Amino acid sequence: MKTSKKLVIAYSGGLDTSYCTVLLSKDKKFDVHAVSVNTGGFTVHDIDTIRANAYKMGATSYKNIDAVSTFYQKVVKYLIYGNVLKNNTYPLSVSAERMVQAIEIIEYAKRIDAKYIAHGSTGAGNDQVRFDMIFQVLAPDIQIITPIRDAKLSRQEEIDYLVKNGIDKSWEKSKYSINKGLWGTSVGGDETLTSNTPLPESAFPSQLKKDREDEEKVTLTFQKGECIAFNGVKNSPEVNIQLLNKRASAFAIGRDIHVGDTIIGIKGRVGFEAAAATVLIKAHHVLEKHTLTKWQLQHKEYVATWYGTHVHEGIYLDPVMRNMEAFLESSQTHVSGDVAVTLKPYHFTVDGVTSNNDLMNAEFGSYGEMNLGWTADEAKGFIKIYSNQNKIFNQVNS
Repeated sequence: MKTSKKLVIAYSGGLDTSYCTVLLSKDKKFDVHAVSVNTGGFTVHDIDTIRANAYKMGATSYKNIDAVSTFYQKVVKYLIYGNVLKNNTYPLSVSAERMVQAIEIIEYAKRIDAKYIAHGSTGAGNDQVRFDMIFQVLAPDIQIITPIRDAKLSRQEEIDYLVKNGIDKSWEKSKYSINKGLWGTSVGGDETLTSNTPLPESAFPSQLKKDREDEEKVTLTFQKGECIAFNGVKNSPEVNIQLLNKRASAFAIGRDIHVGDTIIGIKGRVGFEAAAATVLIKAHHVLEKHTLTKWQLQHKEYVATWYGTHVHEGIYLDPVMRNMEAFLESSQTHVSGDVAVTLKPYHFTVDGVTSNNDLMNAEFGSYGEMNLGWTADEAKGFIKIYSNQNKIFNQVNS
């Protein structure tokens, strides 16, 4: 065995990682071990196809790591706790996956005593930062190799190299780049390289399967912030996410285009569909509005914004992330109950909540209607004191 040059590559089966595998195994004489990490979206057929391609490209071995539950436990549940939407739009469908994928890959490299690790990122995107940072922190002694970034290769140069080496298959780039996962699907194409062109309906993998007048009512049951049941049937949260996604995507819910600032300082635009994520975040947030105090809601908001920013930018291993996760988790103690949702073509409504922890309790009064907790004189005194600061300012500066 060529153990002295044992290398693990983050392998997707696409053009970039196929080029890297052939180059590293044939020309560079590495003992290449291909690894892919399933964070949702892989079928058995997909895995079999990727495995066959990896061996065809010269890999010594192929490993597919099932990390769907790990992805939920380590990242997704905190994104739900925080109602995280990047720029008030994007549920971090793909960027959140990269953290878990990078960790699983580097841990596998350590287990098989690999001295090198490779990925197919270019020098123009976010993933190079996310992968390299995780690899460097968890295994500083393992050398990172990035052939495409280092050589600034074009797609055609990669294709020409593979054909020259007997790998003559169809590498034509599909019109849209699709990345599926538990928490959503990204959609990239020519339109997302512009600032003004929308993605066509046909670009989205999940097509509308309902008539315009159709609607479906579903119930999401939360316990301490986690979705533990779908329509009254208990399952693990990650299974409930998949069940909800199947129902909601049939209504073409959760489509949008995200415009954001990349880690490397340029603007980026990407389409996505995230039916389950969009519905769950909204439903969870409404339940929180009923069960948390106004100060919990206010402080959660900025903590969650920073948590999502750090996940997006690859700073997942900084200890501050564990601090923020502890805060977010502790905030969920009373976030339990049922949320009623109506699914409709292209949108949905949150109809209401039922919770033993509902702070909208008629025993203490009804907003705008009846007060049971204080007298009129007490209200007048409170208002007088509450306005005192503004009165002093206006009198001093008038």
